[in-house]
Amino acid sequence: MEVDHGAAGNGNHVQQSRRSTAELSSGPPHKPPLVDDDGRPLRTGTLWTASAHIITAVIGSGVLSLAWGVAQLGWVGGPAAIVLFGAVICYTSTLLAECYRSGDPVFGPRNRTYIDAVRATLGDSKERLCGAIQLSNLFGIGIGVSIAASVSMQAIRRAGCFHYRGHEDPCHASTSPYIAIFGVMQIVFSQIPDLDKVWWLSTVATIMSFSYSTIGICLGVAQIVVHRGPKGSLAGVIGAGAGVTLMQKVWRSLQAFGNIAFAYGFSLILLEIQDTIKSPPPSEAKVMKKATAVSVAVTMVIYLLCGCVGYAAFGGAAPDNLLTGFGFYEPFWLLDVANAFVVVHLVGTYQVMSQPVFAYVERRAAAAWPGSALVRARDVRVGGAMAFTVSPIRLAWRTAYVCVTTAVAMLLPFFGSVVGLIGALGFWPLTVYFPVEMYIAQRRVPRGSRRWMLLQGLSAGCLVVSVAAAAGSIAGVVEDLKAHNPFCWSC
Repeated sequence: MEVDHGAAGNGNHVQQSRRSTAELSSGPPHKPPLVDDDGRPLRTGTLWTASAHIITAVIGSGVLSLAWGVAQLGWVGGPAAIVLFGAVICYTSTLLAECYRSGDPVFGPRNRTYIDAVRATLGDSKERLCGAIQLSNLFGIGIGVSIAASVSMQAIRRAGCFHYRGHEDPCHASTSPYIAIFGVMQIVFSQIPDLDKVWWLSTVATIMSFSYSTIGICLGVAQIVVHRGPKGSLAGVIGAGAGVTLMQKVWRSLQAFGNIAFAYGFSLILLEIQDTIKSPPPSEAKVMKKATAVSVAVTMVIYLLCGCVGYAAFGGAAPDNLLTGFGFYEPFWLLDVANAFVVVHLVGTYQVMSQPVFAYVERRAAAAWPGSALVRARDVRVGGAMAFTVSPIRLAWRTAYVCVTTAVAMLLPFFGSVVGLIGALGFWPLTVYFPVEMYIAQRRVPRGSRRWMLLQGLSAGCLVVSVAAAAGSIAGVVEDLKAHNPFCWSC
């Protein structure tokens, strides 16, 4: 290990010398690009760019369900849950940041992805387990995104109906046609080769997410002013009486935890973001810890605003989606704009979350059938300006994947319950368990020591919360299914 560190140190010295030479002389017009210690182009990320990436990744459609979550838990439990989940995720993210380099925190080999860190730290068996959970979670997010997009498209139609026909008209509209429309859009976008080619979708998605979150907060404040004060109670629906059974109180409060967990999830891409930070000093882990603290603090404030303002506006009647539950009817055009922003954002979200699944299967196919016509890429130029590489396996596999997520979304088009279930299933293993286990292995925390017991206690407590939240969300799905007619286009 000492030899490796020395070699890495020498490499770092050479790298610094190359930087100095490049800065002091103009150099030849075609000099080779500077590279980092792993041979990749020089990283330039900073505390602020890493913070921006995290905020972009975290704030999404899950923010729209927070008002409902706070309504289930009340003025005490709701904000406390948002703060507590934020604190846990901030802490476990700092543990995960320590695993970016194996061994030495400055010169050790880089783990550029979450799965790389699991493989290097915990071994092949845990890597396979993590990979299965990761891919399943991404598949679930694809379903949830399809549902959320269809609900927003449906809401645009219903908002116009309410405006012209009055609020007494039920203005029924099925989500199935809109799920199908979103699926067709994703079949087209899914043929984009990889994440490097969809950076512009992510940029647009970022602008959209902040825009519709701001609109939701402003509409909530306006509603509070109209009602001359906030609604709600200290205990929320948990303390409600008539109209809500004891079991409904229990299941809904547990589902609320799942919704909050879903809104915070970013562990899967934390190491990918850390991989953009420029080389030490200071170490990438130190910069990432600060970036995590900054971004989680900003996100927490936005979530508290959305959740608490929505609850203050509607009380126990807060909808599971702030922009589509029709607590707001006017101005209808502003609701339409906000929901259009949601749809545009979710187009990008679906691609960002699906591309790792696409890449995994296509890599396995290329390894299984090297040189086959099925995996051989062909260049396709569109309009003389845009060029894509397409292979038969990519076309067939990505189309099939989108069709499956679309079909499942039609079968279970329940935004709140499905979002809660996805959040619950992904929270403990990906946000808590693997980061804790990797940190213990990386830092060689003695088994039975105080620190080991505290970390394991945190993991066990979060497991209980995840199981309970999953149970509540499953109960919500079962309840929703009682009044649902699957694949109905006119219901």
